Amino acid sequence: MEQLRIAVQSKGRLYEDTMHLLAEADIKVGASKRTLLVAASGFPLEVLYLRDDDIPQSVATGVADIGVVGENEFCERGEDAEVVERLGFSRCRLSLALPKETDYQGPQWFEGRKIATSYPNILRRYLDERGIKAEIHVITGSVEISPGIGLADAIFDIVSSGSTLVSNNLREVETVMQSEALLIGHKGMSVAKRELLAQLLFRFEAVRQAEDKKYVRMNVPRSRLEQIVSVLPGLKSPTVIPLADDDWCSVHTVLEGHRFWEIIGQLKQLGAQGILVTPIEKMIL
Repeated sequence: MEQLRIAVQSKGRLYEDTMHLLAEADIKVGASKRTLLVAASGFPLEVLYLRDDDIPQSVATGVADIGVVGENEFCERGEDAEVVERLGFSRCRLSLALPKETDYQGPQWFEGRKIATSYPNILRRYLDERGIKAEIHVITGSVEISPGIGLADAIFDIVSSGSTLVSNNLREVETVMQSEALLIGHKGMSVAKRELLAQLLFRFEAVRQAEDKKYVRMNVPRSRLEQIVSVLPGLKSPTVIPLADDDWCSVHTVLEGHRFWEIIGQLKQLGAQGILVTPIEKMIL
């Protein structure tokens, strides 16, 4: 039976977010990462655990059919694979940072300076576009300690919360690129595997559509029905169901989490009662 092989980071935040997505899509993967290749259940998929910087090449060469990788790693490696989907999680940015006390006036400050980084290709492109000549010192590991031990004048590295910079007395001065998790694919995938990929993407989309959404049911006075419906920003027209009491009806709709309390407050003021809120697992549009 045909199956897809997906390359996944073997540890870290990207691993955790990817496993969560697969679980939400009802694809079960064994918890042990000691085995390099693990068969999943619930979908014809096997998981290949790799270092994040090995994933672009494994997909480009067909060792894996698809892979989940940070956009930063994909751009840095420059491998010939296609971007299938932007997954929207594991967001971060690649930024230039330097000691807090430094008098920084703009990118030209880096002229002639030494910059430590694990992403020399992205950094070189950025500097070349601005005509800046700097010495790039390639480091794998804790880049942020480089200025403190005199190894570099500045760093170019991943920034998420910024707490690591603060703890090393550094400040972010230039954001070079934003990054998120990408689903990348081998360009030579067979038709059968592309059909499986389409099914997998369908599941992912159903999970993503349900994120931060609530299914809401409420009893409303029929005399206020038009007003209540007017404040509901549902996907389509809400469902209205008659009740035994002709003066009341039940209204069902979907609300986005970021506006939930604002809208619930308006509904209460308009006379809605018995409001029942249920989280949504999947949503298929």
